[in-house]
Amino acid sequence: MKKLFVSVGIIAAGTASLQAAYAPDVNAMTASKVWSVSGTLRGFYDSNYQTTTQSKGSWGFEVSPEVDLNLALQQTELGVRYTYGMYYYQERENLGQYPIDQTHQADLWLDHAFNERWQARATDSFVIGQEPELIDPNTSVATRTDGNNVRNTANLSVNTLWTRLFSTQLAYANTFYDYQNSGTTTANLNQGASLSALLNRIEQDISLDLQWEVAPETLAFIGGMFGWADYTGNQPISFNTLTTQYYYSDTQNNNSYYVYVGIERTMLANLSFNGRVGFQYTDFYNSPESSSSTTPYADISVIYTYLPGSYAQLGFTQTQNATSQVQAQNTGQITMNQESSTTYASINHKLTPKLLGTVIGRWQHSIYNGGAYNNLSDNYYSLGLNLSYTITPHLSAEAGYNLDNVSSQIPGNDYTRNRVYMGITAAY
Repeated sequence: MKKLFVSVGIIAAGTASLQAAYAPDVNAMTASKVWSVSGTLRGFYDSNYQTTTQSKGSWGFEVSPEVDLNLALQQTELGVRYTYGMYYYQERENLGQYPIDQTHQADLWLDHAFNERWQARATDSFVIGQEPELIDPNTSVATRTDGNNVRNTANLSVNTLWTRLFSTQLAYANTFYDYQNSGTTTANLNQGASLSALLNRIEQDISLDLQWEVAPETLAFIGGMFGWADYTGNQPISFNTLTTQYYYSDTQNNNSYYVYVGIERTMLANLSFNGRVGFQYTDFYNSPESSSSTTPYADISVIYTYLPGSYAQLGFTQTQNATSQVQAQNTGQITMNQESSTTYASINHKLTPKLLGTVIGRWQHSIYNGGAYNNLSDNYYSLGLNLSYTITPHLSAEAGYNLDNVSSQIPGNDYTRNRVYMGITAAY
């Protein structure tokens, strides 16, 4: 299970920002311990720390301590991780601005086997931050956001083996978003809606998969999922000039219905495939236009461990997601969401027993649904390069480069961001 969390963490981390950029696998340094503590110190240069079209660069440094607890019992495995990040930007202080960003990340996971047939898994991830992918991996807003913005994601699943070949997985997910940027009223709406008005929400999903073991290495399944999104900003987000009606946050409330088929297959001891494909129907039941959309749905990944300590991962997702753009067209219809296609890849390669190289890339192509931006698109590219050298079992050094680029058909949304960093991590 620890390897799974490390793998997922690296993919999510390297595609976002310096705050979420690649970090050495601290757990690997202290794998035999129930608990561990670590600290990272980095110096960096960020060419566009505000993620705007008119870029402004800054030197700075990062301090990031972390505490981990991993407890393995006879039928239960429990893990807790907390990471604090403090990021200082010299240019902000030169401009008389507050120079420090702070982030908090807390993760909890619990696996429990009731018996040979019943197993349960619970996870929770809590984040306070400013960087786009740290808050929302779907980059509903692709720019840095000031303030203590909150995201919490909880998941619970129960796996049941009913016969030797037939099993089920029942799962529930709950994600909460709260952006600090708020204060939109009907009097100041002409200045644009706040992020809390547009994106504060609770997303919930419940799914059931029926699974068949068609071969010792192959699990096939068919499933369905129901999702509902409640927008909680309770602020105006747009104005219909035809009906002189204000649209509020809950105009974007929606229900989604998914049907899919999938397969999990271990082709070789070091090569595995996991994929599901289907469609997603979304009903915006609070919209005055009673709009809806049907789009493909997919989640596919391949992992290949080609050498001890070296592996590659390739993945693709297709889904609908929230957006911070709601520009109304002449008919009064607003933009409701985006359809996003995301391709990601990573390679972790042991260049020597002490030197690890990592390359992580991601491309997200998003098309707007409805409103003045209907069928316009955004392209979000990211690339992360990292070298980590183990000096001692408890000390490592690293250097890296991150690129983020947003190319949008909406004027003023483009930006390019380059970051380089060097640092050292101590773990015990």
